Formats: sequence, C-alpha cells, structure tokens
Amino acid sequence: MIDPVVLKGFRDSLPREEKAKKKIERKLEDVFTLYGFQPIDTPVLEYENVLLGKGGGETDKQIFHFVDNGGRKVAMRFDLTVPFARFLALHYPELPMPFKRYHIAKAFRGENPQKGRYREFIQCDFDIVGVDSAESDVEILSLMNASFESLGISDVVFHVAHRGLFNDFLEKSGCKEKSVEILRLVDKLRKIGKEKVSEGLLEIVGDENTVENIISYITASYPSMDETIDKIVSLIGEETESSQRMRRISSLLENLGIKEKFVFDPSITRGLDYYTGIVYETFLSSLEGIGSVCSGGRYNNLASLYTKENLPGVGASIGLDRLMAALEELGSPLVREIPTSRVVIYFRKGEGEKALECANALRKNGTSTDVYLLEGKKMKALFDYAGKNGMEKLVTFQDDGTIEVKDLQSRESVKVNSLEEVLSICQ
Repeated sequence: MIDPVVLKGFRDSLPREEKAKKKIERKLEDVFTLYGFQPIDTPVLEYENVLLGKGGGETDKQIFHFVDNGGRKVAMRFDLTVPFARFLALHYPELPMPFKRYHIAKAFRGENPQKGRYREFIQCDFDIVGVDSAESDVEILSLMNASFESLGISDVVFHVAHRGLFNDFLEKSGCKEKSVEILRLVDKLRKIGKEKVSEGLLEIVGDENTVENIISYITASYPSMDETIDKIVSLIGEETESSQRMRRISSLLENLGIKEKFVFDPSITRGLDYYTGIVYETFLSSLEGIGSVCSGGRYNNLASLYTKENLPGVGASIGLDRLMAALEELGSPLVREIPTSRVVIYFRKGEGEKALECANALRKNGTSTDVYLLEGKKMKALFDYAGKNGMEKLVTFQDDGTIEVKDLQSRESVKVNSLEEVLSICQ
C-alpha cells in the first residue's frame, strides 16, 4: 500500500472549499469583465531563464526548477506577472493596446508554509499594460476596491506607497546604490519590527543618522494621504516626478469618492525587484495579522527583458487562499456550505426511468437536481447523503402513483399527482 500523503505546503481541496473558491472566482471575474479586462492563461512550466532573476534573490531561492526528460532547464511559475511579461513579448502584435488582462491560476513557491500561505496557491491577477499614467494606476486601485465590494468585504484598507519616491529619498540620502538591499529589508518591517530593521539598516549603510532618516521616512504615515506626501517631500527636500504622480493619484481617488479606503504608507515597498512606481498591499482591519490579501504595483521595465517594445505595466494580485483563510476566521457567508443541488430524487428498484425523467424536467426548469443512484438503500443513508450536500427537498415515488416532496429542513411532506406540481413546488 502506498501512503496517501500530500507534500508539505500542498493540499487537497474538498468540495465545500472548492465550491466557495469557485463562487469567489466567479464574482471576481464578473467585476474584472465589468472593467473591460480580458482573460488569458499561460503554462505552469516555463524555461528556467524566463523566471530566474526576475523577482529577486530571495524569490529565486523559492522557485521550483529542475531538468526535464528532454534535458531542458525548466521552472514552475512563482507568480503570474513574470509569465505575463513573457506572454506580452510573444503576442504583442495580436493584442489591443493598452491591454487589460485578468488571470486566475495557480503559482508555486518553495517557502515556509503557514496559515493562508502555501507552496501551491491561487492568484487572481489583473493588469494594464501599454500605458504609464496616474489614470491607469487609479483604474487598478478602483478595481481592487470594487473587487472587495463585490465580495461584501467592507473592513478593508489599501496601503499604497511609491518605489520611485523612496528611491528619490535614498538618492538624497546618499545610499541609492544600496536601494535594493534597503527595499528588501524595509519590506520585512511588519514581520520583524522596527528595531531589527534599524539594526539591519545600520549594517547596510553604516551610518546612524542615515538609519534614523530612513526610519523617519518609512514611519511617516498620517491619516491624510496628502499630509503624508507633504512629509515625504519635506524629507526629500523638493517635489519630484514621483511625488507629483502620487498627488495626482490622490486627487483622482478623491474624485471617485473612494479616497478614504486608501492610506499612504511609506513602509510598503514590496519584496519583488521588478516594481518601479506605485506599490500597494491590502489588509483586513479586523484581521491584519493574516497579512496582505491583495498586493501589486507598477512594473515599467519587466517586459523589456523579453522585447524591445515599450510595455509599461501596472497590476494587482488577490491571494485567494489567504483571503479564504481570513474569511473562514471571520465567519463570512462566502465560505459557508454551498448546496451541491437543491433537490435530491430517491428511487427504488424499477423506478430509475421515472427518476431520470423527473430530474431532467427539474433541471430544464432551472432547479439543480441530484439523483441518488444507489437504488434500494435505506432512507438513513439517503438523509445522510442529502445532509452532507446541503439539499433542501427530497422527491420519492409512492406505491399509489403519487409523488412525495419532502422539505428536508421542516421535514414536512406533500403528495402530488403530476410532474408539473413537483416543478411548481421545487422551483
């Protein structure tokens, strides 16, 4: 006998979880389509050189890569953004520009598994490529807000920052050449705390005053986005192109009436190296400890690794597994048991034809119907089956030629003489 174990960081999805997941995916797809986004798909496996070196040193360590049977060096995608950049380079002539895409699929990282974080996980990505403007940035931010509204999640706060603005600050501080190390360390602020970040910064820059300045920058967060931008500009000493972009974004968010959902948080840097402009993370106010459930930003140079075409991009990704873990903890109706079918039909030996005819009529009438195919089983087994599947009504055929319809909640029954009456009761 083979031990039926699952690899660490991977998991099976039972019907209850999978139905909730599909329900959320459908809601998100409806919103993406409402905003004019189109679906695409890419392979799970890519050539190793397509993926390695695109997210940063830490990400490279988490990539699953190997030599396949044909002797090719291949890797499993660690996110949906890098394969999208390769996709753009290959299919650019066939696509309308700007191009809005969404992609809901699995990605893989060999990181340490924890609650809501697995080595195999589902991302729901949405991106705009071919334009670099505050309007396109805000279109993504607006879609993020609309996505969570569609899921009935109101206690959500979007934390935004700007990589370019941080780089402006680091250049003024004389440590621009160490920006990658600094950005990666600051990205860990929520996990390791200010003290350890300060210690790490001192090792990188070697100057306590510079460390204090950086800490002042990443903790300069005020209730008003405009106040925070003012503080950042004062730390830099002048307005920059990046600060002007953030002011424009702030103004557009206000015009849309959703500005109160967004906080300018300079500690947000995102750990992936390909971000160049605005970046963001999303937290549930009542459950911040679970981490960000939607992250992303602007990546203007990523596609240039694969093509000479200028294809600036901006996008976001909802981590579906982490979001579902949060919704489970919050007791959201989105992840409650969803009935497989509303009606179950039970038949005795010789009644199979009647059962299938009845089921066919109910389905044509728009009622989800399940035929209990183990004929002759005791009613206890049937009720157990119906209970596990969350069914509402039971249809059985009586010796006197009538059809009984039982409400499985109240246990009240009614006998009818025709299929039309069954359809009326079960619709």
